[in-house]
Amino acid sequence: MTSNWQEYLKANEKAYVNDLVEFLKIPSISSLEENQNDVMDAADWVAERLLRAGIDHVKVYPTAGHPVVYGDWLHAADKPTILIYGHFDTQPVDPVNLWSHPPFEPFIKNDRIYARGASDDKGNMLAPILTIEAFLKSRNALPVNIKFFFEGQEEIGSPQLPEFIAANKEMLACDLVISADGGQWDEDQPALLTGLRGLCALQVDVFGAKSDVHSGVYGGAFLNPIQGLVQLLATLHGSDGRVTVKGFYDSVRSLEAEERAQIEQIPFDEAQYKKDLGIKALFGEAGYSIYERLWTRPTLELNGIWGGFQDSGTKTVIPREAHAKITCRLVPNQTPDDIAAAIQRHLDAHAPEGISVVVTQQSSKADPYRIPNDHPGNQAVREIH
Repeated sequence: MTSNWQEYLKANEKAYVNDLVEFLKIPSISSLEENQNDVMDAADWVAERLLRAGIDHVKVYPTAGHPVVYGDWLHAADKPTILIYGHFDTQPVDPVNLWSHPPFEPFIKNDRIYARGASDDKGNMLAPILTIEAFLKSRNALPVNIKFFFEGQEEIGSPQLPEFIAANKEMLACDLVISADGGQWDEDQPALLTGLRGLCALQVDVFGAKSDVHSGVYGGAFLNPIQGLVQLLATLHGSDGRVTVKGFYDSVRSLEAEERAQIEQIPFDEAQYKKDLGIKALFGEAGYSIYERLWTRPTLELNGIWGGFQDSGTKTVIPREAHAKITCRLVPNQTPDDIAAAIQRHLDAHAPEGISVVVTQQSSKADPYRIPNDHPGNQAVREIH
């Protein structure tokens, strides 16, 4: 046994890569009914890996939806308790034809592993488990108390998580929560996130005639629902990139001069940014830099739009309905319910005559979050690096 946890990690690197490959093979897509058992398999895998790492009180807890996994190590007397959060569910994989390799058959190239969930969040959430294992195997102790809390429903908005947390406050009580879900600045420079934008999600359904009709017989007689939906969605933004929904920005706090100065100090290479994205021009809310838009401003995005004939070839039919999905990224003082209500009022008021509009708020929602820069946890991380 080595007394150095870093040496232990290095000595077991190959085994840890194999662990990640095994984990990534589980198609734990939380949004699809056919993958429910796979999400459960992922929970069981995480629980077994926690036990192998030396964690106590490991248990898979059911919820009304996908399960959660808990475990702890609480033997550091009079020391803080840190809860590490992550999720083992993944996004869907469509369109599959754009993958160079099957999404749940991990592929390693140039020391990088490619698979659905490799970075969001299986690779990220596995890293702290392995680090804690290295401490326990090399030192038989940790400098702080640790709790692990992993969920299988993050990618669908964690609908059962608030109820579970409320019912298990004592078990989850801690001094600081660290999320193992996120990125870093680059390969050699970590990032410390002090805030996350919240989320509000809506579906818009537009209806026209009582059935699909032939465009050769009815074309030009009434508003095509797809055209009506496009016209309606176009009212949500101005040409300057600002959201035109009344009340959307009412509670948004203005950036202070010091905050803008801090953000401005961070290098930004516009040409490289566009190259990385494969785009020719940037666009967004006027009056704010790219980083200010990304980190401090709310957004309203169109995530999906569909209706009518989708297959190859031609079908000369006017559809009876059309649909769109909208999500908003929210900043402090905005709430998902208030923003959803404001968007619904806007869509109702701007709906073209001849179509009916149904707006449904989705379960995927989250409040924005901000931790003070001078929080002791942030200061500790800064000192380490």
